[in-house]
Amino acid sequence: MASISPARRALAHAPWSPAAWRDTTFVASGVPLQFAGWVVLCSVWPFWAPVNLTQILLVLAASCALTLLALRPLTRWQRERCWAMLGLHIPPMPGFDEERAWRVLRGLRRPEVWRVLRYHLVVGPMLAFGGLAAIAAWAGGAILASSGAYTWALPGTSPLSSVDKAHAVRVGILSVVGVLLLIAAPWVAAGVRSLDARAAAALLGPDRAAELERQVEDLAEKRASVVDAADLERRRIERDLHDGAQQRLVSLALNLGLARETLTGVPDDAMRVIVEAHEEAKEALTELRNLIRGLHPAVLEDLGLDAALSGVAARVPLEVRLRVQVEPRASSTVEAVAYFVVSEALTNVVKHAKATAVDVAVIREGERLRVTVADDGVGGADPAGGTGLTGLGRRVRSVDGTFRITSPAGGPTTITVELPCAL
Repeated sequence: MASISPARRALAHAPWSPAAWRDTTFVASGVPLQFAGWVVLCSVWPFWAPVNLTQILLVLAASCALTLLALRPLTRWQRERCWAMLGLHIPPMPGFDEERAWRVLRGLRRPEVWRVLRYHLVVGPMLAFGGLAAIAAWAGGAILASSGAYTWALPGTSPLSSVDKAHAVRVGILSVVGVLLLIAAPWVAAGVRSLDARAAAALLGPDRAAELERQVEDLAEKRASVVDAADLERRRIERDLHDGAQQRLVSLALNLGLARETLTGVPDDAMRVIVEAHEEAKEALTELRNLIRGLHPAVLEDLGLDAALSGVAARVPLEVRLRVQVEPRASSTVEAVAYFVVSEALTNVVKHAKATAVDVAVIREGERLRVTVADDGVGGADPAGGTGLTGLGRRVRSVDGTFRITSPAGGPTTITVELPCAL
């Protein structure tokens, strides 16, 4: 953003500029509202002069109760003033504006009430004095700057009377001081306006930190819902493929195998077509089973991580030392992530590591599930190298897990994943 030159900045704060009058009007209108908190707090004392400790405590209690009851209308008027004069929208605070007025009396434990009190009893009055200073600068500047126009009407005994020529220098000095005050008044009003707008937004609106925390929690809940929905969708697709397309392929492969074994007197070309169709059906069935297993293995949902990972380890053409301790079981989403971490890691070991053995440990430690996959391969695994590690880390982080890989050149490679079980 281009910076504003000093000349343009000075022109924008000239006494005749619209901004100067807007700022002055804003700070002047805030003076009675910003003193209103103390007016309400002290309103009981002129009507009741306590004479003993009990009466003093009663007056204090009544004053505090009236102040608390006045917080919501005072806050609403301040917000409307900011919107009407500055276009500054200050949204309402949950837990303060949404409840009935009398419940504010019981809300002293809430930080929102104390923030509003801080504005109306501390920050607001200080800003009101700033507004009075801006008004005094305008009024004093106007009176002093125009002093040369009315000194002729003063009595001759006045030290500023134009009859006394010896005091003309004083009139000139006062006129210069008045002009300087008129020049300074818009800057004073602008400073008070800026401080007031920031204070009102910070103390009369939702707490920024609490709002960000709520947004983070909301986003975390939505992300968890999306992850769970994706997992449910994978399981639905797995069931549909298992109960539909896989069964049809099994039936097709059985019929072709039966035809291959029982048909006689079939021309060689026809038999070759039957044999090729049978082999293609078996390969398609194998690929479909691998696809179903990659979506969401049924054994994982039925028997848990121990049985599912045992099946994965059995299919790996390496020595796999597996250790699984996951009691009590984690959520299905976390179990699915742990399963795919081990499965993908073992696939990478077979393809790239040139290892002879792999150690796999899946251990639940309180509310964390730790997954460790270590091989004795050549190392040098890089998540940016297109080995699937990037997608693996993304899948782990989708459930607020941590993903770490240690793979120096020459090996060994160790993948460590920690997953939260409280999901």
